[in-house]
Amino acid sequence: MFSLDPRKTAAEHIVAGPSSDSNLSEAARQIIAKPADATLSASVVVGLAQAIEALLIGTLGWAIYESYVRGQDDSFYVPVIFAAVLVANILFNVVRTHRIAAYRTVVQQSGRVLAAWTLVILLIGTAVFFFRAQDQVSRVWLVSWYIGGGGALLLYRMSLRALVLRWTAQGRLKRRAVIVGGGKDAEPLIDAIQHGAENDIVLMGLFDDRDDERSPLLVAGFQKLGRVSDLVEFARLTRVDLVIVSMPLSAEKRVLQMMKQLWVLPVDIRLSAHMNQLRFTHKAYSYIGDVPVFDMADRPISDWNLVFKWLFDKVVALVALVLLSPIMLATAIAIKLESKGPVIFRQKRHGFNNELIEVYKFRSMYTDKTDAGASKLVTKNDPRVTRVGRFIRKTSIDELPQLINVLQGRLSIVGPRPHALQAKADNKLYYEAVDGYFARHKVKPGITGWAQINGWRGETDTVDKIMQRVNHDLYYIENWSILFDIYILIMTPVSLLSRNEGAY
Repeated sequence: MFSLDPRKTAAEHIVAGPSSDSNLSEAARQIIAKPADATLSASVVVGLAQAIEALLIGTLGWAIYESYVRGQDDSFYVPVIFAAVLVANILFNVVRTHRIAAYRTVVQQSGRVLAAWTLVILLIGTAVFFFRAQDQVSRVWLVSWYIGGGGALLLYRMSLRALVLRWTAQGRLKRRAVIVGGGKDAEPLIDAIQHGAENDIVLMGLFDDRDDERSPLLVAGFQKLGRVSDLVEFARLTRVDLVIVSMPLSAEKRVLQMMKQLWVLPVDIRLSAHMNQLRFTHKAYSYIGDVPVFDMADRPISDWNLVFKWLFDKVVALVALVLLSPIMLATAIAIKLESKGPVIFRQKRHGFNNELIEVYKFRSMYTDKTDAGASKLVTKNDPRVTRVGRFIRKTSIDELPQLINVLQGRLSIVGPRPHALQAKADNKLYYEAVDGYFARHKVKPGITGWAQINGWRGETDTVDKIMQRVNHDLYYIENWSILFDIYILIMTPVSLLSRNEGAY
């Protein structure tokens, strides 16, 4: 059974080719060797569409206030506009209008958007009546905003539709997908996807654990690329956006085995319902084209959350660099005065989707004693660490150059800490000590994280310590929100002052 060597980057695998014990077919190797076409991320498109729509609604509400009722106390209007924008976005998502497939429609999209916008205005009117604020909120303003907002939303949505249709025709919104499961059962699924997915799905092939006549090498013109376990390697060597599982609900054991292997990947996983005799209500499904599917797993951060996360990282990194530049300059001078060698220490670590990234730190060890792979953990009174190094490691000042990594896009401000390649716990490499370790790489690693503010930083001399780190990282991934990031960021200096006994 193939297992991906986590110490190689995707680029290194491509150059050297998949490992000799890989079960990937020649067809899979050819796909890996060919660069993926540049496409627009559907998540980013949806996220930006939501952000622009929210800005449009809010700006229009304020513009109408300035035109019709300027001079009245605006203390009621600002929170009302903010609340309306928030509720509108929630309702637009509830009625599933923020989907690439929905953007392509006319009647369905327009009807749902207008219905949701009408409900928003009715809720505002009800709230105004309930709180007896009729004198503070102009009915002329509210009606004008409703009519103007409805027209603006329709115009915006039709413009968005034209843009999405253009990108679709150009192939710029295509998602690269693979099917898990083969044989005759996969044939109708492939046919339905090809005829109903509106040019936004690129099927690359199939992965199946069966080796007998039930799983031929060619199904409906698509080749078998390997076993399910090989899909983990494949998805780390070339871009995979979507995994469609062609198995019946009755095959519970096979589905669970598949999920156990694939849950570490940052991809959307859908279970096709085309093989199930049992029918659910329409709302129970999501759809790939006309194919009903069950959502098994989603990318942890997608749509406008991806945009918010990006903005949060860049803004915080820039502000932090400006505010902390005196400390960083003083640290650089102190390091240079105490020992010979570069101020910045560069180290390879695991990043998003297990790719290899280079992170920056202030050098805390003597140059001739540095350990780029971190094969030996730093311990208390470690002779390799300089006097300045002990202080900056204790206070995490040594991590400040990673703010540059955030601006480069390699790290986030908040996320699972990136671990060194040869880091060990009880003489075991981290990925050998903890089952499902690589699931922490489903999001971009961060400078600080949930594990760190809960005291799980510093030395990991036991398996329990690294397990605690991983468990906290997985909790963060499963419960991520921008507010969670803000909380972790605020609590980081508090944690450094109160929980730094393990950092040497």
